[in-house]
Amino acid sequence: MQVRPKGFWPLAAVFTSFVLFLYGPMSVIFVLSFQGPEGGLTFPLRGWSVHWYEQLAEGLGTVDIGSAFVRSLKLGGAVMVLTIALSVLAGLAFRKRLRGGNTLFYVTVASLIMPSIIVSLGIGLQFRLLDGVFKTVLEWVGAENALAEYTTALGLFTSALGAHLTWTLPFGLLIMFAVFNRFNPAYEEAARDLGATHWQTFRHVVMPLIAPSVVGVGMFGFTLSWDEIARTSQAIGDVNTLPLELQGLTTTVTTPAIYALATITTVVSLLVMVLAVGLASGLARRSRRRGGA
Repeated sequence: MQVRPKGFWPLAAVFTSFVLFLYGPMSVIFVLSFQGPEGGLTFPLRGWSVHWYEQLAEGLGTVDIGSAFVRSLKLGGAVMVLTIALSVLAGLAFRKRLRGGNTLFYVTVASLIMPSIIVSLGIGLQFRLLDGVFKTVLEWVGAENALAEYTTALGLFTSALGAHLTWTLPFGLLIMFAVFNRFNPAYEEAARDLGATHWQTFRHVVMPLIAPSVVGVGMFGFTLSWDEIARTSQAIGDVNTLPLELQGLTTTVTTPAIYALATITTVVSLLVMVLAVGLASGLARRSRRRGGA
């Protein structure tokens, strides 16, 4: 029988407490979302049912949950694609010494230490100033019809997209910098010696090797965008994403339907993470098989 070290059980107790503290609230919300029709927001459970999920599908008052869900998916997808593309390109660029590269790097990651609400307020103010500029230009050129129809530049794929990228890009850059810091350039040199162009080298050599990390960058991009509230609140204009709707509903909805919505948003995040880990593992195994061949 294996003898445990003296410090094993205290450390195990600390770890168990941490896991319960981290995942306990999520588990409680998940369980309470299956309350019966007469159930409330707290224990004890009054039966089991999917009544509150059905009510959620029918709608919660004037809030259009379905549209908010679709908006969050679209925004998360756009953030994911741009985070991957910009992070990979930046990782490739920073493999060489760039003039002003250090300054550019610190400016990029500085948004991680800025309060999220300040970033959101700044972006919202910037786009409202742009609104004034656009309206002045339209008035100056005499475009009366366009001026009458113009509302604001704030929107899902303008200000909100930029706000989310200030949060996701630093994580993507740090991951790609770490990947390329360990990347062996001998593979690229061998490909070029065999006559491969720069594009062929990237497509057939570099990309397969870094693909698992690229999947991880995409996962970070989507999940960070999917759950973001503070950076979205002042920068999205007159529409809401699902997290903003969820935040608003916490003050008006007093039934387990709010738990059902929270459960669905959590399940989406978990599914994305599971798919990303599975895809990354598959790509890593494929890369090792190629290397062994």
